[in-house]
Amino acid sequence: MDFGFLDQLWVARVPLLKGLGVSISISLLSIVVGTVLGVFVGLALTYGYRPVKWLVRGYTDFIRGTPVLVLVLASYYVLSTVGIDLGPFQAGILALAVFCSSHVGELVRGALQSIPKGQTEAAKAIGLTFPQTFAYVLGPQALRQALPAWVNTAAEMVKASTLLSIIGVGELLLRTQEVISRTFMSLEFYFFAGFLYFVINYGIERFGRYVERKTAVPS
Repeated sequence: MDFGFLDQLWVARVPLLKGLGVSISISLLSIVVGTVLGVFVGLALTYGYRPVKWLVRGYTDFIRGTPVLVLVLASYYVLSTVGIDLGPFQAGILALAVFCSSHVGELVRGALQSIPKGQTEAAKAIGLTFPQTFAYVLGPQALRQALPAWVNTAAEMVKASTLLSIIGVGELLLRTQEVISRTFMSLEFYFFAGFLYFVINYGIERFGRYVERKTAVPS
């Protein structure tokens, strides 16, 4: 990077920082909302009645098989045709959270099904309700097993947030493209944007490692 790029980077610092803040907000909200929804999806796939399982299975397979870009466009354009008018930011969060929930749901289902059924039966025997059983017995074990794959899913949501530029969300990629259209320094600014996305994903990976250490079973 030469001094010309550094000068232009300083000039463009405000829109780039705003775009970075939007990208972080989008990623955080979609991961949190998608994870919460995914837990319920995983519970329904594992313990729901058969009609509920079929319905949730259809939802999961359909969403997992649909490109994220299609979900983004559908959330923004299709929902407006049925009277649900969402702004670009809200539509983007909805699309990413729905996509995240389908993946997290499968992670939770797999983690719960790997836990021996005897633990659930033992929890019932001592009088625990299902919410208590999940909170104290099943949930912590499922968390330890699903955490590495969840980190990968969270990183994918950060990458998918770049697709929201197509509906006008002022996230980092769109702001970078606007700066490039003025400076014509495409290589330098795309490299810088990639570095910022790497920093976000590295933070997610370190957070996952921290939670993994905190929830590890002492040897």
